[in-house]
Amino acid sequence: MTTCSPENDAEPQRTACSPLVPILELKTRHPPSEMYQPGCENRSVDFSPDGAWFAWSKGHGVVWVVPWPLDFEHGEKTEADLGDKKFRCGERVWGLAFGPRPPKSAAETQPAKTPSKWNDSLLLATGLHDGVIKIWNVLTGCAVFDLHGHSRVVRDLVFPQNGTLTLISCSRDRTLRIWDLAEKGKKVQVLSGHKDWISCCAVSPDCSMVASVGQYDRMVCLWSLRSYTLIRNLNGEKSGEKHKTLCIFSSCDFSPDGALLATTSLNYSDWWIDLWDPYTAEKLATLFGMFPGYGEPTYSAIKFSPSGLELVMASEQLLYPMWKPEKRMVISHMWIRPLYGPLCCSYHPSGGVVAAGTRTGNVSFFRVPSTVPSLRHLCRSVLRHSVSTYEIEALPLPKKLLKYLTYRNLCLGVHICYDASEHLVNEISCSADFVK
Repeated sequence: MTTCSPENDAEPQRTACSPLVPILELKTRHPPSEMYQPGCENRSVDFSPDGAWFAWSKGHGVVWVVPWPLDFEHGEKTEADLGDKKFRCGERVWGLAFGPRPPKSAAETQPAKTPSKWNDSLLLATGLHDGVIKIWNVLTGCAVFDLHGHSRVVRDLVFPQNGTLTLISCSRDRTLRIWDLAEKGKKVQVLSGHKDWISCCAVSPDCSMVASVGQYDRMVCLWSLRSYTLIRNLNGEKSGEKHKTLCIFSSCDFSPDGALLATTSLNYSDWWIDLWDPYTAEKLATLFGMFPGYGEPTYSAIKFSPSGLELVMASEQLLYPMWKPEKRMVISHMWIRPLYGPLCCSYHPSGGVVAAGTRTGNVSFFRVPSTVPSLRHLCRSVLRHSVSTYEIEALPLPKKLLKYLTYRNLCLGVHICYDASEHLVNEISCSADFVK
């Protein structure tokens, strides 16, 4: 059973500058003996492409899918509620993803190589602890088929935004796999190159590249989705990342126009968000901060807003520094006690709401301020979706415009600080020292 209630007594503590407003919490009802034990965590949440469904791994091998927006007027929700789906996966769920994901415009839709009855269905892929990927039909609630190939935990799953039945997975077996669901996974491309666990993967909006981050090898790899080969390691030996030699790299995400790649890293006391140009491997900006100090975090997740104007990060101790890179400011910040700390986050496709899964198996929803993109930002987004940095630099444009189109107008380094009460200090220092 799941409790659905307004978050009046929510655990997060908001600072005065935070625009994130807790609006709702889905609570699992684990037996007291299972609370905070391995297996009860919520490690993945996702909204369907049209925003009509929400899925979360509520712990102990169970995935719950509910219609969105949620109706919490009557308090409790049970398994019998109309429209709710409960998928029993049999193993701990580490990653999940809705698909297929249609492109932004019909012109970008790729025709299916193999006709399939699943082309018009809403599917949910779940990555399990034993390396199996289960594919579910959301509307019928039935399991469709299983994908076998990974030998260890399937850590992340993603469908490219081109309308195809292609699924990309990454695992602790150090590989990424590209599955054709139209062939029930019989055609598989395996990408190898990481030296340790892979913790996250993301697909560029034009579906030409896949990014992956290694949790302990600290590799940030870009792969070609056309040739299935390694393009480059952004965090190579020449990057000079001496200050992060003991860090864990945990998450990555492309901006909606594909011109930026965000990665997160952390150690026992500090965390970083780096913004890269995936075409030139140049690091454009870094947000750096320190954890309040409630123990050692082990994971963080990052997501771009649908507009591409903000970034939100969730980790086991730190909840949501929402960063506006172009404004050179952090517009919100929360801290959370370790047992309630978020492990994953996701934006609603239309924006306005962020969902976060926690160590207890619960889900918290936050309302975020709506940002109206400027006309110049919209023009840049359309242009950068299909034009690379090299092609932009070859154009005879004024330097200031080139700088804007290539995102080189960002502040190199942003260091956020805390006062004695562990609240965010409004003054933010900019420096290039820790970006080199």
